[in-house]
Amino acid sequence: MEQPVWQPDKTRSENSNMARFVRFVCERTGNPDIQRYAPLWEFSVRQPERFWSLVWEFCGVRASGEFEPVLVDGDRMPGAQWYPGVRLNFAENLLRHRNDRPALTFRNEWGHARELSHAQLYAEVARLAAALKEAGVGPGDRVAGYLPNMPETVIAMLAAASLGAIWSSTSPDFGVKGVVDRFGQIEPKVLFAVDAYPYGGKTHDCLGKLREVIDAIPALECVVVIPYSGRPLNLSDLPKTVAWPEFVDGQTAEHIEFAPMPFAHPLYIMYSSGTTGVPKCIVHGAGGTLLQHLKELVLHTDLKHDDRIFYYTTCGWMMWNWLVSSLATGACVVLYDGSPFHPKGSVLWNLIDELDISIFGTSAKWLAAVEKVGIRPRETHQLKSLKTILSTGSPLAPESFDYVYRDVKANVMLASISGGTDIVSCFALGNPLLPVYRGELQCRGLGLKVEAYDLDGKPVRGEPGELVCEAPFPSMPVGFWNDPDGVKYRAAYFERYPNVWAHGDFIEITPRGGVIIYGRSDATLNPGGVRIGTAEIYRQVEQIDEVLESIAVGQDWKGDERIVLFVRLREGMELDDVLRDRIKQVIRANTTPRHVPARIEQVSDIPRTISGKITEVAVREVIHGRPVKNVDALANPGALDDFAALRETLEAS
Repeated sequence: MEQPVWQPDKTRSENSNMARFVRFVCERTGNPDIQRYAPLWEFSVRQPERFWSLVWEFCGVRASGEFEPVLVDGDRMPGAQWYPGVRLNFAENLLRHRNDRPALTFRNEWGHARELSHAQLYAEVARLAAALKEAGVGPGDRVAGYLPNMPETVIAMLAAASLGAIWSSTSPDFGVKGVVDRFGQIEPKVLFAVDAYPYGGKTHDCLGKLREVIDAIPALECVVVIPYSGRPLNLSDLPKTVAWPEFVDGQTAEHIEFAPMPFAHPLYIMYSSGTTGVPKCIVHGAGGTLLQHLKELVLHTDLKHDDRIFYYTTCGWMMWNWLVSSLATGACVVLYDGSPFHPKGSVLWNLIDELDISIFGTSAKWLAAVEKVGIRPRETHQLKSLKTILSTGSPLAPESFDYVYRDVKANVMLASISGGTDIVSCFALGNPLLPVYRGELQCRGLGLKVEAYDLDGKPVRGEPGELVCEAPFPSMPVGFWNDPDGVKYRAAYFERYPNVWAHGDFIEITPRGGVIIYGRSDATLNPGGVRIGTAEIYRQVEQIDEVLESIAVGQDWKGDERIVLFVRLREGMELDDVLRDRIKQVIRANTTPRHVPARIEQVSDIPRTISGKITEVAVREVIHGRPVKNVDALANPGALDDFAALRETLEAS
């Protein structure tokens, strides 16, 4: 019988927020059978109105109005309405702790260091909110950030949300077209930007790109530039611009008049990857985002007010939005801007020791990469404060579980989590009451009726299937921007299984209730009619020392589909037949003969979206001679050149 790689000790589990919530639910419902996670999850999906009301009470959501009914039209997806009589303000909930404890701690690659208490954060937001109000920003207006992961980004978002405005952000590494494709659709009234940002030992100027963005979005009325680099700031030839210090100069507001908004009032506009066309603008409501994030942070992540939580993220990835919601718990949010490998690959591990980070979040790819270069923090760092490691962005390979417990820290909860921009949260994630098994996410999230469907649309256990959610949940999008009839929204999630959310991931729910993620179902391989998740192949290939990373796609071949694997090798190495055979042997030995690629080719780079996810769809289009509809959605579009050069060779044999 498989043994867990980590088991919470009695003290940790009993003192966890999840354990306190179990006791709270038992007391409130009078149901003594809810003593473990499995019956709690069953209760959460069978009695959603009662469950979410208890989460609301346990987490202390601040709101007014009528709290009944909790759910209207709960049998409709889309169409269900949560808390239709409630009014709240997202920023008010995040700024409820006005004490001298640290709220934001910031570091960047330039060596900048800054810390704001909860009281100081409130004061900064108050001043900026007054300035935005004076600039004419009100409920429903869009405010956008073309910004790094820095305190001013958090302040700007909270100031906008306090007024009932809608926040949307991208990171400054986006190209002009990528920014305009996004912000051009939503027409923001105010845009925040920086003069420059650091990455990889270089300073990257932003003002040149900013001029083009301003010219391309006529709706912009004001552009606020943060003098981030410390260099003299000259905005004389940039229209509509003002420096941040001048924008807030003279504002003396000490109190924020939080605008009470409906539960479903738009809070965030986020974007699909855009690799198959202009990005879809996904609108998330204030109440649903708040309630779902509190459930995930307080219960599943076990975040407490004395924790310091960090996630390596940009403002173009939903993990930034998720991370910032931690402020509602009174915890300290640690922000970092810069490369995770500059000047060395231990920069993020250093932060844990320097800042006493207790909950550390990163991507599966980063964990695999630091293992590849031989970094063993257990030998070089103290990591005394570290109690939880979070990983997302792509499936976390079983070997990365081994790496964490062998080379990082033995007594740590490793929580692989998975969800997405579409729900600005997670479908499956960690749990301080449950053991960790290598290669598995610990559990399905409370209140989310997640199943794996086979090809006939039937739930299955112990075998791969399509990730679906069979019932409404609060953080479903309230819609897409510029989609008044909801046609695009329904097409994105509800066409395949009517009245059921189909997420587009390929998963397995294990008999013990864990979840294995095999990758995106639109990238699922289908040789000979057998469905194979790409992650199954990556897990094997990336164990091989010579291989830094890989990408597998299906190629149409003689009326069927064959698997083509592309590998990026260590510098100076060449792919030869000996290495090809070894890769095939490893895949065959650890999966099935069906998983073995028909062709293996070497490339110099792997294309990925700006949020860092590899994009099989773009590669598949290129090797079939079809155009990639939105190259600007890629962080490294030049990576496609190698695949295009291999097209004729792949077509020939």
